Amino acid sequence: MHPAPSVIIFSTLSGAGFGLLAFLGLGLPVVTGWVAFGFYLIGFALAVGGLLSAVFHLQNPKNAWRSYSQWRSSWLSREMWAAIGALLAMGLYAFLQVFFATTIAPLGWLGAALSLATVFTTSMIYAQLKTVPRWNQLPVTPLMFLSCALAGGALLSANLAAAGVLLLTAGGVTVWYWVAGDGRFAEAGSTARTATGLGGAVSLWEKPHTGENYLTREMVFQIGRKHAVKLRAIALVLMVGLPLILILLPMSHVTAVIAVLSHLAGVLTQRWLFFAEAEHVVGLYYGAHGAKAAA
Repeated sequence: MHPAPSVIIFSTLSGAGFGLLAFLGLGLPVVTGWVAFGFYLIGFALAVGGLLSAVFHLQNPKNAWRSYSQWRSSWLSREMWAAIGALLAMGLYAFLQVFFATTIAPLGWLGAALSLATVFTTSMIYAQLKTVPRWNQLPVTPLMFLSCALAGGALLSANLAAAGVLLLTAGGVTVWYWVAGDGRFAEAGSTARTATGLGGAVSLWEKPHTGENYLTREMVFQIGRKHAVKLRAIALVLMVGLPLILILLPMSHVTAVIAVLSHLAGVLTQRWLFFAEAEHVVGLYYGAHGAKAAA
């Protein structure tokens, strides 16, 4: 799949933002006044900024509001409802803490649950797609999104002990996703024969057309295995390794900022790979995934 910058930025920033809001909603830490204002400013900026970046990926952004009516069948619609609910609940919770030094714990718990539900629904937009076998991995795809969001939230909320555990968890789940995903297309059993519905041995005689089109640009993007391995290593070092080292050192504002930026850079790399390595079955019509040898 073609890695669209807007969606990569969206899933990375909104995940970290909602992760931070979840920790704040759980009272980890309980903050009031200007300290609370600073925490919530970061959380809402990341969450809302990420959501807004996703709008640029839509063909007709002005019609985005129509998605709200499809909540019975669409994970995108459920994501939008969960996000609105999380932002409203956490907005009221933050308002009371910032201006009245008042903490209503059940409201925070509701906001935290909705924040994590937003991340989960985002992951399910991809995990439910059987046409992209690498994404269609349950429960590992949702776990990867959630563990990264929680690890980022722990770093941003200065819950360092939790951050250490969650960073290792996010790294382990990411490796699980990569290893299991490498064989998912073959396991799914999709071949040129199943794609065309023809019997016997099926091979590609000629591609559907000579030039590029939307499908070849968006769905048949491929990355070399050598480059993928290097990027996986970079993602793990930035997302997990460097932040872990930094939180074990005497903490300061500088090391905290570097740890957060490193983690976000690692998640951005991970999400680029999430899209670049995804193989859509439509590629079988264009000679991808060994279509010529399918029998």
